[in-house]
Order: sequence, then C-alpha cells, then structure tokens
Amino acid sequence: MIRRLNTADPQFDAQLDALLAWEARESAEVARTAADIVAEVRVDGDVALTRLTRRFDGLNVGRVTDLEVDPEELGRSLERLPAADRDALHVAADRIRSYHERQPRGDFSFTDDLGNVLGQRTMPLDSVGVYVPGGQAAYPSTVLMTVVPARVAGVSKVVATVPTPRGERNDHVLAAMAIAGVDRVFTIGGAQAVAALAYGTETVPRVDKIVGPGGVFVAAAKRLVFGPAGIDLIAGPSEILIVADDSVEPRWTALDMLSQAEHDADAQAILVSPRARCLDRVEAAIDNLIDTLPRAQIVRQSLRERGALIEVRDLAEACDIANRIAPEHLHLAVADPEALLPSVRHAGAIFLGAHASEVFGDYVAGPSHVLPTFGTARYASPLGVPDFLKRTSIISGRESSVQGLARIAANIADAEGLAAHGLAARARVAGYDDNER
Repeated sequence: MIRRLNTADPQFDAQLDALLAWEARESAEVARTAADIVAEVRVDGDVALTRLTRRFDGLNVGRVTDLEVDPEELGRSLERLPAADRDALHVAADRIRSYHERQPRGDFSFTDDLGNVLGQRTMPLDSVGVYVPGGQAAYPSTVLMTVVPARVAGVSKVVATVPTPRGERNDHVLAAMAIAGVDRVFTIGGAQAVAALAYGTETVPRVDKIVGPGGVFVAAAKRLVFGPAGIDLIAGPSEILIVADDSVEPRWTALDMLSQAEHDADAQAILVSPRARCLDRVEAAIDNLIDTLPRAQIVRQSLRERGALIEVRDLAEACDIANRIAPEHLHLAVADPEALLPSVRHAGAIFLGAHASEVFGDYVAGPSHVLPTFGTARYASPLGVPDFLKRTSIISGRESSVQGLARIAANIADAEGLAAHGLAARARVAGYDDNER
C-alpha cells in the first residue's frame, strides 16, 4: 500500500522527485475557474456572492446579509457545547495567546555616529480576513490558530468567512469564533470568499490581508488578489516527515502518519529511518490500524499515492532528506532529538522526541498550525504575530547630523540622473560650495 524507497538505489532522486510532485497544485482549469469567480465578485459584488453560494454550497439565499452570522449566535453556539468541548477550546485559546504574546514586536531606535536618529516602529494591520475551511470537515482549531495571533498583534477588525454547505453551521467553529473574538462572520467559502475580502462588496468589508488555509480554488484566488490585499501563504496539502531510529513505539509513529493521511487524499506522510526493522514495524502497525479509522478510504489513497517509507544510510542522511523536502511538520522521533536539531534547516514546525506528537501542534501546544507547505519552509515561516504587523522606518536628522549624508546622497542621485533628488539633498546643508540656496 505504501511505497518503499532506499537512498542507495541509483533511481532514488528521480523517485523522490516524483513522490514530492503534487499534480493538483494548480491546474490551468483551476486557475481559469478561480479567475472567473474573482472577476464575477469584483464586478457584481453581493449579487455574485448569493449566486455563487447557491451554485457551490447549495445554500439558497436572497441577500448576502442572510449569510452573515449574528454575533449572538456565536455565544449561543459556545453555550450549546458540552462542557468538556467548551473547556478544551478555552484552554487551547489561552495557550495559543500565551505563546504569541511572547513573540517580539521589533521596535527599536538608535543614534548613529553622525547624530541621526534611526529606528523602526511596528503597527498592527487595520483589518484582517480569516478564511476558515469548511467544505470537508469543521476546523475550530484553525479559527483559534489564525484569529488569536491577529488579536494579540492588535488588529482592530477581524472578518471571518467559512463555507456552510447546505446551510449547516457548526457549533464548534462558531464557538471558537466567540472565544477568539471575531468581529464579523460570513458563511461564504471558496474563491468567492477570497475575492469578497480582497475587494469588498456592498455587505462584506474589504480587508488589508487574508490568512488561513483552503483548497486549490482558495489558493488560486489568493494568488489573484495579492496586491489589493496581502496574503499569508499559498497552502498545499498537509505534510509530515518523521525521522525515526526505532527507539519510539512503532504504533505511535504509525498513528502520527495516519493522522496526517486522514486529512485528505493529497496529504503526505513520509517515514525516514536508517533501520529497515523500524520501517517494517511501522508499516505493520499501519496495516493493523488503518481499518479501524472512519476515514480509512482517504487514508489508503493518501498513503498509496503520496506516502513513503525511506531507508537511509544514517541519521545524518535522514536530516539531509528532511532539508531537501522542507516539510510542513518534521518529527524527530529518535532517542536524542536535540542532537539532530542543529542539522535541520528547513521545516515549518519541528517536534522533538517520542512524546511530542504532531497532533499537539494541530490543536493546543501554542504555535499556530498554519505552516508553510510544499517545500516553502525553505523561505517561509509559520503564521504568527509578525504576519499581522507592518514595519515603518523612522529617520530623524538635524542640520549638523546630515552633513555627512548629503554629498553621498547627492552623488548617487547624480549617477542615477535624478537631479531633483540631488538638489533636495544639497538644499539641507549649509556651507557647501555647490549649495545654491
């Protein structure tokens, strides 16, 4: 069911490239359809949203105002939850908030050797749109992982969209919105939700940045609206790469792989080990567990098409493979994970040791579970407070302190053929021979 690879095989590089390819990343048809939806919303606004919601969600409404969730309904959803579920959401939100309150804001100021004061000021974005997936499952965790960091950053207005196929609203999702502090909620999904947040309609307010994961049409729409609105990242299917040395209970590792594979058929679970025995034991555990899962069919397809067990020479080579893949989640399921940590350069989140299951990162550990996928961890970072802040440079100078800057600035301006730039620099300085004041 799950392919077996070995780095000693001469064909390994080609096999790994084939394994990592994601054919659904964005087909031409997806791009065209998303572009049509975005254009439709941009031109027709609310009318387009009602039309598209009928088409894609099977929800027949006459006005977009019918798609907005009353804030009091969020509170009622929270009250309806069993006490254990309500407490779990509160604990998760508190832990997420505690983690993100410790992220630095980055303000600083200093005086250079000429006497000029230079610095940086960070300010929160005015408004953020949060896309919460809802087509295949309900994700209250995504609400907490996106909205809480925005609130910690100081964003003043948070607008959330979530698809509700056939009008089915999920109490856990709405309750999480009540806990996290969403200002307005619209039951809109897909590319049309992204377009509405980016451009605004008669009812849905325009926002400065759109965050949150979604399917291929959401990803395509986020690419299209970038510019009028900021975006966090283009999310792909969920991924986990586990480096193991046979020191961890194989059933635990099997469950960690299965937990990723059950997201959807495009999700990817890869196990890398220098010990063939470890791969054998985990594979056997997977075979024993898979039929007990409600989403066994999805898991089988994920493991068959995108999963792998990779045998490597040693743990150093395992880290090389991890850096090449740059996975969303990297679990170092080894006896001494801290020893491997310096060798890891690229991963969205790293989980150290047998007990640090990736599922804790999904729900309650604290860091956001919105992470770079499809190798983008080579240059991208997890969603956090910095994503909701913008930096402004501060420059202050006096006549005496800018003397050493003026000739340099003027010289470079002249070299670029920008005469007014050079004159503006010289005009600030007294006593220069070429100052024409």
